[in-house]
Amino acid sequence: MTESAKPLLIKRYASRRLYNTETSDYVTLDDIAAFIRAGREVQIVDLKSGDDLTRQYLLQIVAEHESRGESVLPLDVLTDLVRSYTSQAQSVVPQFLAASFQMLRESQSKMMENLTKVPNPMAGVPGFEAMQRQQQAFLKTMMGGMGTWPTPEAQDDESRDETTPARELAEIKKQLAALQSKLSKLGD
Repeated sequence: MTESAKPLLIKRYASRRLYNTETSDYVTLDDIAAFIRAGREVQIVDLKSGDDLTRQYLLQIVAEHESRGESVLPLDVLTDLVRSYTSQAQSVVPQFLAASFQMLRESQSKMMENLTKVPNPMAGVPGFEAMQRQQQAFLKTMMGGMGTWPTPEAQDDESRDETTPARELAEIKKQLAALQSKLSKLGD
């Protein structure tokens, strides 16, 4: 496994300080967020117990960004997430979110590809290249790091049965596919 392919190991000491094992220095949550935005996978473990704390720290990073006014998650989405922890939707939500972000990554790739296609009839318009660079920078900023997220794994046999959550998931996927199709038509 190459150095960049294996997760960056961060150890949490009893003092709650986070230690980057590759560079042998202490890091902050902002540093960890920067590693992730740069496309690096990160694993955070408790030095003493060996417990994996990655999920806890990633949620903390998201919470800090949201509290600073860098909101990405609308209030109704946050409310629905809270509700999903106490409902039957709990089993469907992770798959739905993974499929949604996969579709978003694919749309971003197609949009970036369409922006860079040659020949472009707009290429002769004065200032077009500058505008195209600004659009690409905007998209990269808006979608920062999404191209490096892991793809969702294939559904297991349980999710293929004909239970209500499985049918709901199939319907959601169908709707996502329709949205994907509409987005790709807009890009053409």
